[in-house]
Amino acid sequence: MTDTLQAGPRPRLNRARVLEAAVALADEIGIDSLSMRRLAQELRVVPMALYKHVANKEELLDGMVDVIVGEIDPPAADADWKSGVRSRILSARHTLQRHPWARRAIETRTAMTPRVLDYMESFVGVFLTGGLSLDLTHHAMHALGGRMWGFTQELFEDPAAPAPAVSDADRAEMLRQAAQRYPNVVAIATSVTHDEGSVVGHGCDDEFEFEFALDLLLDGFERLHARGWTSQGAKTQLLKPEASTTAR
Repeated sequence: MTDTLQAGPRPRLNRARVLEAAVALADEIGIDSLSMRRLAQELRVVPMALYKHVANKEELLDGMVDVIVGEIDPPAADADWKSGVRSRILSARHTLQRHPWARRAIETRTAMTPRVLDYMESFVGVFLTGGLSLDLTHHAMHALGGRMWGFTQELFEDPAAPAPAVSDADRAEMLRQAAQRYPNVVAIATSVTHDEGSVVGHGCDDEFEFEFALDLLLDGFERLHARGWTSQGAKTQLLKPEASTTAR
């Protein structure tokens, strides 16, 4: 270790360089294998040198998320709210595809850094500048959820347990047996031609499914905005059938 550190001139560190190196290292070895010691080796410094720039691994991860958020493109200046939100979300998705570890890092953060808050402020601002009410924007943000960061929880998603490899003949027999008990599920699963390597379902087109759901949501927000929807009005409407039944 000492010989390695003395092999060449010791690089000058700053916080930005530490975070960029951590992101690159996580891309290479994954978030689970990332440690302060391993990062120090990559930067050719002693581990204590890192603590001048990040207090601990949690702060390191916060900073790495900041780097990822900084890679998300802003919407075009002349974009309407719907296309602006769409392009921002798809840019976030493509950013996470470049850094597969980032989703889990985002999900485990317990504090929001100024850069994360800036992103959220800008994201909400696209809706409000487009004329959507605070009320509708609030509920739109709930509906979008993790899509704002470029990901969503998919049906039966379990990346840690990849499907075992099976032959075409074995797969056909499995489907035949499954169809006897779960005909509706099998009918849906085999209704379209799929691509390999999907996390949505065996062979599903992840990009298409993500954009399909996103467009459904955006179209719904647009219709609600056009008719002047309010959450209070929706709650009142929901109560009417119950009130009518009680009156009888």
